[in-house]
Amino acid sequence: MTTEYKYSTVLVDFEDGIAWVTLNRPEKRNAMSPTLNKEMIEVIEKLEVDERCGVLVLTGAGDAFSAGMDLKEFFRESDNLPPEAWAQISRNSQIWQLQRLRYFPKPTIAMVNGWCFGGGFNPVTACDIAVAAEEAIFGLSEVNWGIIPAGNVLKSVTTTMRHRDGLYYSLTGDNFNGTEAAKMGFVNFAVPRAEMRDKVKEIATKMLGKNRAAARAIKNAYRKIAEMSWDASEDYLMAKLDQLRLTDPDKGRAKGMKQFLDDKTYRPGLGAYKADK
Repeated sequence: MTTEYKYSTVLVDFEDGIAWVTLNRPEKRNAMSPTLNKEMIEVIEKLEVDERCGVLVLTGAGDAFSAGMDLKEFFRESDNLPPEAWAQISRNSQIWQLQRLRYFPKPTIAMVNGWCFGGGFNPVTACDIAVAAEEAIFGLSEVNWGIIPAGNVLKSVTTTMRHRDGLYYSLTGDNFNGTEAAKMGFVNFAVPRAEMRDKVKEIATKMLGKNRAAARAIKNAYRKIAEMSWDASEDYLMAKLDQLRLTDPDKGRAKGMKQFLDDKTYRPGLGAYKADK
């Protein structure tokens, strides 16, 4: 039975193992509303077990990635909600971005096609890799309103941008483009908008050719060891290495070793081992 993805604020398309997930509120520059956040939780949960998805690409419809939180729907229109309902609405924005997407078991790529402001930084940093259009515009404009980048936006900045760049743009509210975002490490690459989809597809296809169990283990380990000591990290990684040998359905380690040491058909620095079809 094929899983269906019919939502009012999110589009999902599949192409050769890639799930293209599009935030679809172009009239609002894809600002994140309570409805969008709820739908994204469902979309990500479905894609976790959908075999058509080997890599998830997140982007935005129209000329924006995301303008951040939809302030009207989040605050003005929720003023009269009971505290429990408001708390759930607030949690949903964190659940899909910083929990579901950040720890999604398959590789993820943020394709930043245009405007990306405030809360839009969270899904970019939650993805494993980010590619931006050179023309994309980024901004942390909260200081201009007399507030701070909350909702863990500032935490996202500290994990991806250089220290002084993060402070500069947070304190001035100045904008920066995709090229500047790549220079300061907020995204991996910046390419002309017309070439962006091809670049993202190239990266996704490369990752689809790797051992999926190993990729999942690397993703989880990379996030967790960032806050560990060197000794704890060593113990954790060795345990995960042993665990992978038992749980990898493709038995990649054994195949790679055989093809390298015995068959002489594989060299680790020049590509991946040959998996079973």
